[in-house]
Amino acid sequence: MHFLLILAAPVLLGNADAESAAHPAPASATPAPIPPAVKAMLDAAIASNNDGEIVTVAKYARATAPDAAQAIDAQVATWKAAQEAHKRARIEDAGLFDLWHGKAELGGYLTTGNTRDVGVSAAINLTRESVRWRHKVNLAADYKESAGRTSREHYLAAYEPNFKFSPRAYVYGATQYESDRFLGYYDRYSASLGAGYSALRGGGLKLDLELGPAYRKTDFTDTTRENSVAARGSVDFGWKVSRAINLTQVASAYVQKINSTVSSTTALNAKLIGPLAAQLSYAVQYESTPPVGRVGTDTTSRAALVYSF
Repeated sequence: MHFLLILAAPVLLGNADAESAAHPAPASATPAPIPPAVKAMLDAAIASNNDGEIVTVAKYARATAPDAAQAIDAQVATWKAAQEAHKRARIEDAGLFDLWHGKAELGGYLTTGNTRDVGVSAAINLTRESVRWRHKVNLAADYKESAGRTSREHYLAAYEPNFKFSPRAYVYGATQYESDRFLGYYDRYSASLGAGYSALRGGGLKLDLELGPAYRKTDFTDTTRENSVAARGSVDFGWKVSRAINLTQVASAYVQKINSTVSSTTALNAKLIGPLAAQLSYAVQYESTPPVGRVGTDTTSRAALVYSF
């Protein structure tokens, strides 16, 4: 219905333009009213609550009735203000379990015959955004078994609250647990507090930068333990290439005197149908001083299905 209204807009607005030309309004300091036919189209678009339709119809309306451009802009601005007020009220009234959104990712493979290989990767990313607070929860697991022997086992759990004291700047607290015996540690606990800045927002681009001090406790597979103060930095980049394709790059670094860690994950996400998408990703984790007998760099390529909610 709304699509037909947009298609009909040039014709109806053209008739309104002809009517306005036949009966020109006298010059006045008061903004000219919106012609009835134009207003009917604008009212119908606003009733749809569809941003794209409202922008399109408002554009035609201004071209058809330039004298009423101020009144048209005022009506659109009133609608936008009402939408923002409704959104803010919904956020302020939300309960603890409301406003959460995110994605669940699952990938894996199974081969049989001369050898039996099993691999699975799973992840859940959750975000809750309110007026002042943003909460992020990440859970991930990778497991691989080849010829009856485990060849990869990685687990991660992270929680990060953000307090936004301006539209772009915020302070954060971050806690994280990891386990990866193939990288040389059974348990690693990290905690950090620092400042963040949203350098890019809008236009299909997102870039969040964070920096602050951290504390890490690591239990290595060679029975040694490490407790150290570190500097933590992170980059979270997102690019909406098209309506169906997204590219993301998430990287973090813990820099310390004994053993520093750098991790990075690049992912390409392509929508399939509805909330379902296919994702290809490549992850790298580097340990500057791994235990004896362990390599310092670990890479993982994944293909997975992603469900967004």
